[in-house]
Amino acid sequence: MPTSRTAVAGSRPVRPPNDPRQYDDLADRWWDPSGEFAMLHWLAAARAALVPPADRPDAVLVDLGCGAGLLAPHLAGKGYRHVGVDLTASALAQASAHGVAPVRGDVAAVPLADGCADVVAAGEILEHVTDLPGVLAQACRLLRPGGLLVVDTIAATRLARVVAVTIAERVPGGPPPGIHDPALFVDRAALVRECARHGVALELRGVRPRVTDLVAWLARRRPAVRMVAVPTTAVLFQAVGRRR
Repeated sequence: MPTSRTAVAGSRPVRPPNDPRQYDDLADRWWDPSGEFAMLHWLAAARAALVPPADRPDAVLVDLGCGAGLLAPHLAGKGYRHVGVDLTASALAQASAHGVAPVRGDVAAVPLADGCADVVAAGEILEHVTDLPGVLAQACRLLRPGGLLVVDTIAATRLARVVAVTIAERVPGGPPPGIHDPALFVDRAALVRECARHGVALELRGVRPRVTDLVAWLARRRPAVRMVAVPTTAVLFQAVGRRR
């Protein structure tokens, strides 16, 4: 069976919910496909599937909250210069080793030029920020006209609190306990409204792990789990839109 997250959690400091220091505590776990960040690998693959091949030379993809660069293997061959923005130095060092150009910075004040990106990816980061409108303004600012915004995050619903925290933090492949503050989960209407203010019309769709894959992964018969579309956006969801 995959490594017990309970045992690992017991050996690291107890942090407040959503404390960025947890990523340093778990720095050696990022690339373990059976570890605490397993589901981030699955989501990265699903996020990359929404990114088309680059349509021009020197195209740039800016990866907000890139962590250790889990998106990088899934972008291989698509033709982008992959720029990763994160606050955690230990994660950025690993991202760099996987071909990501690292930029240490806050996603609420990204130190990159307006219109520098053909694609901006914001994967599993919006549910960690305290200023959602500010971060979305930054994401949209970075896009050139016609550029693509790709998001995945957790909805601000009672169901999401139960599924993503109460249940998921207690099962293999789910997030480490305390990594989320449910108060920061994302209001879908606010997400759509704020992006529209900056010229990006979003389309949302719900996603979840494929159950048969998850069972096979738990039995160590699959290295990863595919994410599949679902009718509801009330827990995990993706959003995609182009800047006018």
